Amino acid sequence: MKNNDKTNVMRVLDSKKIAYESHTYEQDATMSGAEIAAILGEDARKVFKTLVTQAKSGAYYVFVVPVEEELDLKKAAKAANEKSISMLKQKDLLPLTGYVHGGCSPIGMKRQFKTFIHETATSFDKIFVSGGKVGYQIELNPNDLIGLVRCVSADIIV
Repeated sequence: MKNNDKTNVMRVLDSKKIAYESHTYEQDATMSGAEIAAILGEDARKVFKTLVTQAKSGAYYVFVVPVEEELDLKKAAKAANEKSISMLKQKDLLPLTGYVHGGCSPIGMKRQFKTFIHETATSFDKIFVSGGKVGYQIELNPNDLIGLVRCVSADIIV
């Protein structure tokens, strides 16, 4: 892969000397996470999506959950020690994180927000997260991701 083909996520991983494998695929905006897992030939439980939220307090939080699962906002709020949490409006995602919908990664956001990952992540040798652009996925060891972005493991799905 040429250097100009690398995403910010890949550059961050390279700079931290974290082993990963990048995967690219043709994607349209209507694809589900399960469809992306199928294209990758992977179990959907190993493919994670990145969700950005805002608490009633105004604080932002990131949640990384399996693509076929739904974030439980009550569990998310409890994990973050907040009264309530709601999903960030799509129009606010790019200015806040530097990522577009469908390409949001927990790695390399403009600012590092407190991040939670679903507790099943560490049951796999490798997991997939967005590579920072639509059509890019990064395969890496979940413990490397947890160490890099200081994720907290929690029960956060419905």
